[in-house]
Formats: sequence, structure tokens, C-alpha cells
Amino acid sequence: MIRICVVAGPTASGKTSLAIALARRLGGEIVNADSQQVYRGLDVGTAKPSPEERAAAPHHLLDVVEPGEGMDAARFVGLADRAIVEIAGRGRLPVVAGGTGLYLRALLHGVVEAPGRDPALRARLEEEAARLGRPALHARLAALDPAAAARIRPNDLVRIVRALEIAAGGRLPSELHAAHAFAADRYDAVLVALDPPRAALHARIDARVREMFAGGLLEEARALLARFPGALPPKLPIGYPEAAACLRGELAIEEAIRRVQVAHRRYARRQIVWLRAERGVEWLAPPADVEALARRVERR
Repeated sequence: MIRICVVAGPTASGKTSLAIALARRLGGEIVNADSQQVYRGLDVGTAKPSPEERAAAPHHLLDVVEPGEGMDAARFVGLADRAIVEIAGRGRLPVVAGGTGLYLRALLHGVVEAPGRDPALRARLEEEAARLGRPALHARLAALDPAAAARIRPNDLVRIVRALEIAAGGRLPSELHAAHAFAADRYDAVLVALDPPRAALHARIDARVREMFAGGLLEEARALLARFPGALPPKLPIGYPEAAACLRGELAIEEAIRRVQVAHRRYARRQIVWLRAERGVEWLAPPADVEALARRVERR
């Protein structure tokens, strides 16, 4: 079984810096497990590693798809498995870094067979949510699968729609969750997650969002609007729809910043919930002791 190190945690917690430090200390290469950093041209808004950071340690699975192109957990696992085998084959340590809980769970424990995507059903559910409100869809899910509804926030439209899509395909979302929980390990993984104090994390998120708007997010959104003049691709990373609304004159810049800050704080909370349900996580309060952590990885 291939040995890997996984560096996880909520957005803005310092995963990139820690992963690079470990890779340099242990002779490793980094495999991205952030579902937003896979998109080409969306650099500032996804806090993608800078050219200097990429030069400090080899990175894989950045810039692999175009905005609007499909990327899911199964495709990610296929790409990540190949990268990990290649890195290990060179005698180096794969360091998986990212905060997308579904990607990490699928990589570590496998992809559970689930009903496929149904664009027509998704469109109907999203229209219903716009008309009746997201809590109405959440209530429908609670009637079908109370355990799944208990894990999903009433305002989390993406996960509610996917859960209803799974249920319409004949499976209970909670059954799939349980199947993941008891699946065998696919890698010999040391899994660490950064856990900064909430006030400090929120302050870092708020500062990062301001830096994004000042440092190129609007320019990246302008390029998207030029490329997709009719309508932007669905499910863009947080910040791009708001930046585009600013450019169209539909949203004041300060209100856009506020909304993106709130969205990132909520996303960080969901990431923490995902990771707390993952077995074998070692939580670290920043700043992490890189030397001590590297020694523990080496002992494994």
C-alpha cells in the first residue's frame, strides 16, 4: 500500500504553506485536492499556489479543466491515483493538500456507486428552490431521508439537490454515507488537518477576500464574462459570480466583498464538519511544528 501524507483543513488555514514545507523536508510532491483549483484561469479567486510556491515543490492536478467543464470525485480520484503512483515510483512522497472533503474521502476510501447526474431533475429542483425557498427542498429531503437531512444545512442547495437526485435514483444518501464510513483504506495515509481558532480563521478569510478583490479577482471575472457573454458557467468558485455582478453594475464592491466573506466562512464551517467525520484525523493548531510532523510521517 502506497504511503501518503494528507494536509487538510478549512480555507485560509495555511494548508498550502504546510504542504510545501513538508514536501521540501521529506522529498515530496504535492497533489492538489481542492475542487476549485483544478480550473484553468481561476487563480486569484481560488487562492491557487503562486508561481513561487509551485517552484518550491512540484504540484499536480492544478489547471486540469476549463471553467464549466465537468469534474467530480470519481474523475478526481482517477487523476490523483495516477499522480500518486508516478510520484511514489520516483521514490518521492505524495503530499495530498486540499480541503474538499468529498475528494479526500473518495481518494482515501473509494468512490461509492451512486445514481448518475440528472440535468433535467436538477433544473426542476433548482427552479423549485428559487420559487419556494431552499428550506422547502430540505424539508422534502428530511421526509425521505432524515439522517441525510440532519447532515445538510437547509441553505446548502448543492448538497440538497444532489441528495434528492440520489434518492430519486433509488438509493438513500445516508446509505452511501455509511458505505464510505466503513470502506477499507486505499492508502497508508497520515492525515493531518489544521484547526485555527475560529476568530483567527474568520479574520484570515476576511482579509484574504479583500486581497482577492484588490489583486486580480475582478480581472479574472472580466475574462470569464468575455469568454461566456451569454451566461457564466454554473457552479463557479465562490467570488466569481459576485465579482461579475460588480462588473455588470448589479452589485456594489463592498457588498460583494461582504457576501464573499460570508460565503467563505460558511464554506470553512462545512469543511470542518466533513473532516470531523473522517477517521484518523490528527488536528493541528497553527503554526504547525513542521519538523516534529515530518518525523512522525517518517516513522510511519
